[in-house]
Amino acid sequence: MATGRAAAVPGLATRPIMLVGLMGSGKTSIGRRLAAALHLPFVDTDAEIETAARMSISEIFRRFGEAYFRDGERRVIARLLDGRRCVIATGGGAFVDPDTRRLALERALVIWLDADLDTLVARVARRNHRPLLEGRDPRSVLGELAALRAPAYSQAHLRIPTGSGPHEETVAAILAALPRQELA
Repeated sequence: MATGRAAAVPGLATRPIMLVGLMGSGKTSIGRRLAAALHLPFVDTDAEIETAARMSISEIFRRFGEAYFRDGERRVIARLLDGRRCVIATGGGAFVDPDTRRLALERALVIWLDADLDTLVARVARRNHRPLLEGRDPRSVLGELAALRAPAYSQAHLRIPTGSGPHEETVAAILAALPRQELA
């Protein structure tokens, strides 16, 4: 069940839609499907960062550290929020940054994809490219991140629970939660 205050956000029909949530919550997979359903372009901020830096997110973390990555991420998101209407999938930590969060809440419809810990652990186990998980127990890391990031994520305009079911179910829940003017 969706929760939030999207109906109270003025100008939704012209704003980008930004998906936030922990790694493994489905931001990219669900974002692609949501963009297709709304006939909008899809943008993944991690892919944009990798293209701009000409290296993988893991390599950026290894070579320059998380602070350097977050600075680049903030600039990419600011550029995307100044451009055309689209669906944007962010990295898990992007919305935690106060400046990025403020900008996103002002210029986008922000949707928190909130997945339970078991779903997140199962999803991240499928791929081995997450810098914050390298050499660490995914369940412990994700539990810590969930506790740290929930206060920021809870500021999103909408919260959509997402589980182990098909991504189409989550897309349908988002579409049902969007105010009517968003679907016009």
